[in-house]
Amino acid sequence: MHSDFRLKLFLTTFGGAAAALLFVVMTMVDAVSGPAQTRLYTIAVLGLGGALIAALLISSAVSAPLQQRVAGILGVARRYTLGDLSRPAPDYGDDELGSVARAMDGAVQELGRRLGDLSRDRARMEAILGSMVEGVLVVDEQGRLQLVNEAARRMLRLDRESVDHPYVEAIRHPGIVEQIGRALNGEQPAGLEMSLTRDLSRTLVARVAPVVSTGRGAVLVLHDITDLRKADQIRRDFVANVSHELRTPLTAIKGYAEALLDDPDDAEARQRFLEIIHRHSSRMERLVKDLLRLARLDAGQEAAEQVSCDIETLVHGVLADFEQTASEKGQQITAAVAPDARTLLVDSPKLHDVLRNLVENAVNYTPEDGVITVRAAREHGRFVLEVSDNGPGIPPEDLGRVFERFYRVDKARARPGGTGLGLAIVKHLVQVLDGEVTAVNKVEGGAVFTVTLPFPAARNSD
Repeated sequence: MHSDFRLKLFLTTFGGAAAALLFVVMTMVDAVSGPAQTRLYTIAVLGLGGALIAALLISSAVSAPLQQRVAGILGVARRYTLGDLSRPAPDYGDDELGSVARAMDGAVQELGRRLGDLSRDRARMEAILGSMVEGVLVVDEQGRLQLVNEAARRMLRLDRESVDHPYVEAIRHPGIVEQIGRALNGEQPAGLEMSLTRDLSRTLVARVAPVVSTGRGAVLVLHDITDLRKADQIRRDFVANVSHELRTPLTAIKGYAEALLDDPDDAEARQRFLEIIHRHSSRMERLVKDLLRLARLDAGQEAAEQVSCDIETLVHGVLADFEQTASEKGQQITAAVAPDARTLLVDSPKLHDVLRNLVENAVNYTPEDGVITVRAAREHGRFVLEVSDNGPGIPPEDLGRVFERFYRVDKARARPGGTGLGLAIVKHLVQVLDGEVTAVNKVEGGAVFTVTLPFPAARNSD
């Protein structure tokens, strides 16, 4: 481009000078003759040579600064093309070329500023959408996916390449496809509760809304309500179980009270009925106490108070409470406390309640002539308390739910004893003690409940 400009300037200058010189020569050639014409031609040739030299000098002198300015403008344009808008612009000059260059530079700088704002807004939006637990999906008016956040990709199993593809090809769920189609037609569909095709355990609510502010489109928001549904089911089961557990003793109490009213003179029957009423009322009292304690534990109202606890005394004290019950069923209860685990800094009453509930559970579910073993030891720097039995064990599908309130392994309404809240209380108490409790089956048969607690460095040892 520089060479073309210089050539045009040279041809213009030289052409003008040559034309003027030829005009003069053609005007004077008729007025002279002989040697004068020869001198005139000589002067014309010399004039053309001088014009040629002058045109070269003028074109070089004029085009050099202009070429430098154009080169500077081109250099700035190349930097802008590469995305570098931070460098200062050169002096473009005060002529028309400088004015045009400054106008273009200002337009590019403004465009760069707006692009920067858009880039920051997009990054902010992607950060917000990426951190959302809800799935978000945007479809344009042509039905192509424009935006899919990470949560929506996981829920709908979408590939990253699905963006800019038709939603009917990327989304496999017919219900969602129908909802988006209705929104693209301007409708406002109601929320759709559904389960995922590949994971029926998950429950989602899909809400689609049309977008008309920037052209017709649709926005899909997916809410995972699996935990809410589970919590609602647990609440329903809890209410049903509490109602059953209270109705059974209430029915017995009412029945025997009516029997006493009908025949108050039979002393032997009256004594037997009163004992039954007392037993069922005691069961109701234990149930209410356990429910209230679970409520306190849920509310965090029972804090742990650590004191030095004699583990051997605690274990034998709990076993003594069940000695008669176990003897009546022909069961044998043994205890083994390791020497390095005889003293522990812990909340003694809570640990006592943990062990009592575990032993009561073992006594209730271990068959007659069974063996129950309580073991306390120190393993890997932690205190371990185990209660095992040689009963039927726990079905594998129920191992993860035995600590739920009122959960029944046999799915039957009848209980061998207790309120059905003992293991749930154990789990909460162990959490208060900053430990964990697990339930597993032994290979040779029977179940093992293991409580693991911190073993503070500062302790008294025998």
